[in-house]
Amino acid sequence: MKLSPSSRKARRNGGFTLLEMVIVLGIIAMILGGAIFAMRGIGDSAKLTQVRNDCAALRNALDMYKLNGGQYPTTQQGLKALVDKPNSSPVPRMWSRIADKVPLDPWGTEYLYRFPGKKNATDFEIISRGKDGQEGTSDDISSQDL
Repeated sequence: MKLSPSSRKARRNGGFTLLEMVIVLGIIAMILGGAIFAMRGIGDSAKLTQVRNDCAALRNALDMYKLNGGQYPTTQQGLKALVDKPNSSPVPRMWSRIADKVPLDPWGTEYLYRFPGKKNATDFEIISRGKDGQEGTSDDISSQDL
């Protein structure tokens, strides 16, 4: 069976050449690269949201501690007072375990706790040291700023 010249030409033009495939793959790679570049800040936003949620949960736990104990834990007693009964003064009048453990911030470090807070002396302050893990730098996040 012989193929006519027109059917041979149609068969040759039926697929993609290697050059066309490389161009299409290059375009797809550029689109994906641009999308990844555009989404690079989403992780930081999620971590800030986690800090806000942790501060809200800790506020509820600390309010319950105050309801049972009469006052918030001192800076020295810290957030550990939610897990273990404080031995230092003032010992709460009624204490019960409020949390199984104190959460870590999104960067894996412990939250700092102060009572009274630096910015509002009538309230406690919960601080995440931020991405660098150092206290007193510009990336610190305070519950009194949220």
